Parts: sequence; structure tokens; C-alpha cells
Amino acid sequence: MLVSLVLLLLGALAALVTPSLMARAQWPEREPVVALWVWQCVVAGVLLSFGLSMMFSASAAWQAVRGHVFAPAPHAVVEAYALAAYGPWSAVIAVLLALGGAWTLAMLVREILRARSRRARRRTELLIRSPLMPGEEPGGGRLVVLEGERPDAWWLPGTAPQLVITTAALGRLKGRQLDSVLAHEQGHARARHDWLLHCSGALAAGFPQIPVFAAFRGEMHRLVELAADDVASRRFGRLTTALALVGLNEDRGVFGPCPSTDAQVPLRVNRLLAPTERLTAGRKLRLTAAATLLPAVPLLVAFVPGLSALG
Repeated sequence: MLVSLVLLLLGALAALVTPSLMARAQWPEREPVVALWVWQCVVAGVLLSFGLSMMFSASAAWQAVRGHVFAPAPHAVVEAYALAAYGPWSAVIAVLLALGGAWTLAMLVREILRARSRRARRRTELLIRSPLMPGEEPGGGRLVVLEGERPDAWWLPGTAPQLVITTAALGRLKGRQLDSVLAHEQGHARARHDWLLHCSGALAAGFPQIPVFAAFRGEMHRLVELAADDVASRRFGRLTTALALVGLNEDRGVFGPCPSTDAQVPLRVNRLLAPTERLTAGRKLRLTAAATLLPAVPLLVAFVPGLSALG
């Protein structure tokens, strides 16, 4: 059995089929945290399939690689993979997949560097708009209030994360509405949603032709907001969270007949005001367990010949 080819086809099939399957599913909007986990497992399975395919192709093409990969394995296990039958295309596949892996790493490094640059620039702007008081250390305050006519609030990640809120937001949001906004941003920080956005952005930028990576980026941007909305609504109620969301965005043209900016905001408000029934604990557990097993499928395909030979 040409394990490398099977793994390559498995990864390609998952990359092509998953976006349409998830787009037709109704439950991700009801359980965004579970959906985030499913997407991460799918992408991990695709990357693992391609990585293992590269390893077996390289082992078939070059004796030096085979010696390292199968060094502790008995001769019968090596024979079970029939590496000699792969043919001359094994070296081509190995090189292409290796280049793809290097490009993925380069895109991730670029995304991280860009994020750090944006974060440094925003911190510099923050210091200009909100100068430090005598004796105050940079990043020492967890909450920064800015003078501003536009209601806004955001979390600035980093080694010293800070929550930034404008005076317009403080003036418009009162009591529990303001608390729900703070809880929403803290939900992003605790779940490290910034890392999900960096990884999905890097994959989509590096491989725009692969549907699963483009869908992964789009869904990450949507689902992290829904998950943070749920964090806030569990503490302060759905109506309070929806009113706070409206208060922050009503001047941005998102609720008109032709929304000009973030079209997801009205959908988030409607979701909070007209909640659907959540999934049962049993179904959430089954979805989580099934997703966790997805990366195990390419591992199973990779190890079955060797385990069969040992058995």
C-alpha cells in the first residue's frame, strides 16, 4: 500500500470537503467553543496528513532519510511499507511538501512579526494619547481610558495586556452593560484568541487556493466573537450584552439597510436576543471527542502497515 499517496489524498479530501460540511451545519453558531475546537482539529489533521506523506515520500526517495525514520524498526516493518514500489514521483512529492511546510512556517513567522509590529505601534499611539503619570510604569495599568468621541473598547495583547476603553464608551454604557463589554474582551484574552487569528491568517495568506484554510480564517474571526459574547452573556445576561453591543456600534452604520462595515454585528445582536437551544452535554461531548480523533486518522493510516507486520 502506498501510504504516502493515501495520506496525501486524505489531507486533500479533508481540505476540500470540510468547508462545505461546516457551512451546512447549524450547530457551530450555537456552540462556538466546540466549533473552534473542531476547526483546529480538522486543520491539524490536514497538516499532519501532508507532513506524514512528506516523511514517507522522502523515506522512499532517499536512503539517508529512510535510515533515520526507520532506524529502530525491524526489517519486516520496513518491508511492509514497500518503499521501493513508490517510484520516481516520491522525490517530487517530498520536495513539494517540504517546500509547502517551509512556506507555512515562513507565513506564520511573518504573521507573528507583523502582529508584534502592530502591537508596538498601537502601544506607542496609546502612550501618546494617554501619557504616563509621574512614577507610573509602562504597561503597569490593566485598564486604560482614552479621550475619544467614538465608543470603543479593545484588548491589547502582549506581555503586559491592557484593556482600552474610550470616554465615549464610558458615557454611553452604564453599569452592567459596561461590565459585559469588559467581560467580552477578557474572554478573548483568557482564550488567547489572538493566536488562533494569527495561525489562521498565516495559513490563509500562504495558501489562498486551499479552501479549508480560507474558511478556517473566516470562521475564526466569526466564532471568537460569538464565544466572547457567550462569556459576557453568561455573567451579565443576553439582553445586557446585546444592548452593550448596539451601544458600541450604532454610530458605525452597521444596523442600516446597507451595512457599511462589520456585517456580523447585527447577526451577533440577533443571536443574543433570540437564542436557540444549546446542544446537550452529551452531544457536545461526542462532537468534541470526534474532533479530537480527527488528527488520529492520519496517524492510524501511517502506522497500520507497521503494526500489521509486527502482529
